[in-house]
Amino acid sequence: MSPRKTRRARPEAPAAPLGPERIEEWPDGDWIVRQVPGTAAAKAYRCPGCDQEIYPGTAHVVVWPAHAGVTSRRHWHTACWQRRLRRHPG
Repeated sequence: MSPRKTRRARPEAPAAPLGPERIEEWPDGDWIVRQVPGTAAAKAYRCPGCDQEIYPGTAHVVVWPAHAGVTSRRHWHTACWQRRLRRHPG
């Protein structure tokens, strides 16, 4: 019987780059918005707009107020972020 060949570890694929930060002006203030492509979305998040889960691999946006730091950032479905001011309470 021949000896088992050792396999070399494959180099890991580089992480997908996040989109550039941009400032969006809304009636409720200025917001910093960054696109997250599906290939870079590795964790599940809860969208504050619809209270549904953003599954890993789903493209979405990360948003935080321009006057606050990144500690107040939230992950939103892109459509929920764009429609957030038209939502009715409850």
